[in-house]
Amino acid sequence: MTKPSLPDLLHAAVSAVGGTERPGQVAMAEAVAEAIDDNSHRLIQAGTGTGKSLGYLVPALAHGERVVVATATLALQRQLVERDLPRTVEALHPQLRRRPQFAMLKGRSNYLCLHRLHEGAPQDEEDGLFDQFEAAAPTSKLGQDLLRMRDWADETETGDRDDLTPGVSDKAWSQISVSSRECLGATKCAYGAECFAEAARERAKLADVVVTNHALLAIDAIEGAPVLPQHEVLIVDEAHELVSRVTGVATGELTPGQVNRAVKRAAKLVDEKTADALQTASETFERVMELALPGRLEQIPEDLGYALMSLRDSARNVISAIGATRDKSVHDEDAVRKQALAAVESIHGVAERITNGSEYDVVWYERHDRFGATLRVAPLSVSGLLREKLFEDRSVVLTSATLKLGGDFNGVAASLGLSAEGVEGDDVPVWRGLDVGSPFDYPKQGILYVAKHLATPGREGTRGDMMDELAELIEAAGGRTLGLFSSMRGAKAAAEELRGRLDNPILLQGEETLGELIKSFAADPKTCLFGTLSLWQGVDVPGSSCQLVVMDRIPFPRPDDPLMSARQKSVEEHGGNGFMAVAATHAALLMAQGAGRLVRASGDRGVVAVLDPRLATARYGSFLRATLPDFWYTTDRNQARRSLAAIDATAKADGK
Repeated sequence: MTKPSLPDLLHAAVSAVGGTERPGQVAMAEAVAEAIDDNSHRLIQAGTGTGKSLGYLVPALAHGERVVVATATLALQRQLVERDLPRTVEALHPQLRRRPQFAMLKGRSNYLCLHRLHEGAPQDEEDGLFDQFEAAAPTSKLGQDLLRMRDWADETETGDRDDLTPGVSDKAWSQISVSSRECLGATKCAYGAECFAEAARERAKLADVVVTNHALLAIDAIEGAPVLPQHEVLIVDEAHELVSRVTGVATGELTPGQVNRAVKRAAKLVDEKTADALQTASETFERVMELALPGRLEQIPEDLGYALMSLRDSARNVISAIGATRDKSVHDEDAVRKQALAAVESIHGVAERITNGSEYDVVWYERHDRFGATLRVAPLSVSGLLREKLFEDRSVVLTSATLKLGGDFNGVAASLGLSAEGVEGDDVPVWRGLDVGSPFDYPKQGILYVAKHLATPGREGTRGDMMDELAELIEAAGGRTLGLFSSMRGAKAAAEELRGRLDNPILLQGEETLGELIKSFAADPKTCLFGTLSLWQGVDVPGSSCQLVVMDRIPFPRPDDPLMSARQKSVEEHGGNGFMAVAATHAALLMAQGAGRLVRASGDRGVVAVLDPRLATARYGSFLRATLPDFWYTTDRNQARRSLAAIDATAKADGK
């Protein structure tokens, strides 16, 4: 039988989802197929509207070997598993003569644990929640959520937290879930045969396509214990997010509360002397943390070093001693021991890591008004880890609407541990970049307006001229505005100020769930939605409800961000331009994602307004602008207002 051609397969898949074939999508599918056949690597930038999911799914399914697809957002995971994959599999079946299987796989704590549900979470005595379902008042939000989850447990087929709607708080979910460290293991657990997490793993082992998230991909790479099934091809979608997700997984933290909980959990399981030593170390650490000031610790202070060594050594002794003492009063001893062990091992691991003092780690204090101080440690870079773990023994395709920063792929490639494009050598993964463009006509569909006349934003204080400009733009647009602010404080200040000035409803991130906010924003053209960085990827509102996207300032990392400033300094020490490599690259990525909210369909029209003159006047401005969609560019405020008013008038004439 002749092998079906890729164009025929792509045509069948696109028809099945009711889409339109795009030249960029065809080019992408061909590049993915080539990478799979050559066992090589690709970075593919595919603009909004390209249909990139089918651009990689069709060649992956045609390939026939197992493929892992890792995404950053829950929304895309659901779209792939609930919409794109079922339709594509059915559409390709007549030509492939097979129905490839697919499955979703997440970390263990994302699944309901039947053991914890039925036996209760091992709790500290004073918490009074040993039987959490009885102790939590049914009238409280926590109590209601726990009862609802117990009913849901009888109905759910997956046990997946994301299938529980409406969702619940992290605190509620923690009552019925376990981390991989706390899990008893399927063979030792009375509920092992019914375990949702184990069932998900078994489905993944049988699947041709496994959809997962960046975090699980990172855990798979970092911890050395394979979580994902063996696979020949890895496709990383939303690849611009990968470095930050991997950094998050590789970051350790210690807080006094966390250490105290570990002490209480371990106390019944070891002899008194061993427990007292950990208690004393915990108290010493707590005293040090009470005086901690936020910021990077380039040298570990003597008092902190002593506290960490005490924690490390006493935790190691507890780990060795757990299990030697059997307390008959302890209910469900295996689970209690496993939870205590997980808590103490976590503390030992972070304390030892900071005490060992790697030059490749950054250590800093954070202080929160409500939760007190936290000690954090993160890798200075994850590029070496990614180069070593990601690109070995498989073909890797990384794709996103935003991979070319400042006009080329090399910035993103460097962050992934790759050399410049075309460089070859031993231990250097060879890759090629491809920009398949966008089906949208950006110069005709959008305007990039930079408010060159405004004052340069400072660190503190309100920007009266910026507020005036923002109000004028919103009035010209008739609402229809997505305001993207570099801080939550900035978003709140703008919302408070403009609610007093304008008749337009202004929604603010945090006042309702993101889903509800977006629904309200899309439903009423007069409405504005203000939020911060986390909104920049979560909003997909095609049409006339979003015709003005405003950014208050270039979103450089804060100068006192310990990790970013350490990375910048490291680049400079190695002879590079730290500002461009770290701060400007970070800002370019966020701005490109923000500007990408404007044009989501071929009929969309609008303005991206950046209320920061540096985009027009600073030397790095051209680098940032080269990363944004190719909108028509102006610094003329009157032109921007006239265009917005005309777009608003057209929308109103169309009844929108």
